[in-house]
Amino acid sequence: MSRAPTLKQLRYFVALVEHGHFGRAAESCFVSQSAFSSAIADLEELLEAELVDRTNRSVTITALGQRIAVQARLCLQDVDSLVELASGSRAPLSSELRLGVIPTIAPFMLPGALPPLRRKYPELKLLLVEDQTERVYERLMDGELDVLLLALPWDMRGVDVEPLFKDRFCLAYRDGTERIDPDNYRVNRLNADSVLLLEDGHCLRDHALAACKIRNIQKVRPFAANSLLTLVEMVDADLGISFLPEMAQGSTLMRNTKVRMRPIGGKSFRTIGMAWRKGSRRVDEFRLLGEFFTDWHEARRKAAA
Repeated sequence: MSRAPTLKQLRYFVALVEHGHFGRAAESCFVSQSAFSSAIADLEELLEAELVDRTNRSVTITALGQRIAVQARLCLQDVDSLVELASGSRAPLSSELRLGVIPTIAPFMLPGALPPLRRKYPELKLLLVEDQTERVYERLMDGELDVLLLALPWDMRGVDVEPLFKDRFCLAYRDGTERIDPDNYRVNRLNADSVLLLEDGHCLRDHALAACKIRNIQKVRPFAANSLLTLVEMVDADLGISFLPEMAQGSTLMRNTKVRMRPIGGKSFRTIGMAWRKGSRRVDEFRLLGEFFTDWHEARRKAAA
């Protein structure tokens, strides 16, 4: 055989066997059903074997497919064990680590946290991937990433989650705006289309709506920003007010703007945490990295106080 199946193909096939349904299996892998079906068909063509009986409405795994599924699970476990065993034989955080970070954390934490992280763990080879939560989660489950730094809550399966610290929301507005009185701010007093948020797909939008108790969607402007930079620029242009995480204070995104931030208080916060695949042998390393990020955050808060 000139080519071997990819890990993604094996993971998709195992998901199909477990769910017994193309739609549900594709959903569990966070891909479209058409892309999922194509991957299964490519696997069958590569192996020159019929793995799935498509003659019935319900998915039936052939006898050969059942045997291949057993071997596929073993292959996936062996690959994960191989990588994690090699990493575990070294000193903690002294090898390659693939970290997925969401874009509403990366620009606020990484510029300040990475230099001291490199000084403390000089042998750590940190590979960073910045993307929305759903996509970094998909890459984690595909084995492309080792661990995630993300905002909670977020619905995930097959992972262990470690909360690190609370990141409180702040009211963000342009200095001198007449849209609100920052000293007497109330959500229910806002005019329609007053609140600027990120577009759908960014967890910061969902967290801000929930944590800041924005129940009347008419308060939110229909035109949403596709990035944090755009959102800050819109607030700076006094197109509306927004809700930004506390870690944004003092960041490069806020420099050279007239955007001011004021803590809201109460239970208006998101939880920053880490997530990794269940059964990972690098749990101790991930928790050590989490402790570093927590200590760095607390030190930064004390310095700003």
